[in-house]
Amino acid sequence: MSTVAALSLRQLTKHYGTHAVVRDVTLDVAPGELIVLLGPSGCGKTTTLRMIAGFVTPGSGDICLEGNSIIALPPHRREMGIVFQSYALFPHLTVARNVAFGLEMRRTPAAVAGARVEEMLRLVKLEALATRLPRELSGGQQQRVALARALAIHPRLLLLDEPLSNLDAALRGEMAREIRILQRNGGITTIMVTHDQTEAMAMADRLVVMHEGRVQQIGSPETVHAAPANPFVARFIGGSNILEGRLGDRRLILPDDTTLSLAAHYPGSGAATLAVRPDSVHLLAPGGDARVEGEVTLCSWLGSVVEHVVQLGPDTTVLTRGPALGRDAVRRHAPGTRVALSWEPAEERLFDADGKALVAAVTMKETNDA
Repeated sequence: MSTVAALSLRQLTKHYGTHAVVRDVTLDVAPGELIVLLGPSGCGKTTTLRMIAGFVTPGSGDICLEGNSIIALPPHRREMGIVFQSYALFPHLTVARNVAFGLEMRRTPAAVAGARVEEMLRLVKLEALATRLPRELSGGQQQRVALARALAIHPRLLLLDEPLSNLDAALRGEMAREIRILQRNGGITTIMVTHDQTEAMAMADRLVVMHEGRVQQIGSPETVHAAPANPFVARFIGGSNILEGRLGDRRLILPDDTTLSLAAHYPGSGAATLAVRPDSVHLLAPGGDARVEGEVTLCSWLGSVVEHVVQLGPDTTVLTRGPALGRDAVRRHAPGTRVALSWEPAEERLFDADGKALVAAVTMKETNDA
């Protein structure tokens, strides 16, 4: 017997005037799953979240919670807990009263509400701050209060709208881990919106990558990172080097006549786009079995990694990245150094003119070798 999805979106669309902000978004979310809607500003992820919450009315499509359409229900009847980017705490209410607010609106008996508030404050480790006002709290503490308030009502779905964006980098990582542990331990079905790739990769069971209102790819962080569906995903998720040119005889010829030897053989010819992540590119001495040669124009030591910018041709540069420390630390090359670039077949992704991934052909030699 198949499990009913906790949340289903069916061809969800939203227009503002003639502009389509969200286009035919379809998604099934399993019970207890944490889904991250990820993409650049204006991609439609926040509008999608607000349609789920009931704050924005879809132009078409449907939203189902546990198999039942909620498209006609107002926000307060959707039984969803929401944590906003700004936390939206009531400044005149104490921590405890903020957490209790949703319970009070639902006319929960005082004794039951009080016990639930205490439980939530213990969960987020804020029992000692119950009588403080929001202005007396740090950003991380305010974020925990907002989370406790959202969870207090036993939500059928938890919505997180850029919940960590107002925190500094160190605290953001800590809070991301805490939210993930609370969500997973509680089996809370969660939809989160962010534009931060690191945050998304660390928290998501599955990523929903969006661009220009459309879903570009849905998959685990590992799958999306290793096998991007199109050049946009490759650039946005892995920060891949994107090189557009013409495919021919295991080579890619770029517009400035730079020629790259591809690691695999692909059928066909014509316009093609190569994507290779910076951490997949290895710098070698010139000559040998290299994909292409170039000249280092910049070497940057960033603590844990070293980055090189390599000029391949008049209009083409490639970024490489490798470990800066330990026995696998990459050699640092001074600007002006001539280097060769190489990568493995599994590390390159080639797309056709329509942005569809090309599958490498298996040659007779490769078959015999296997």
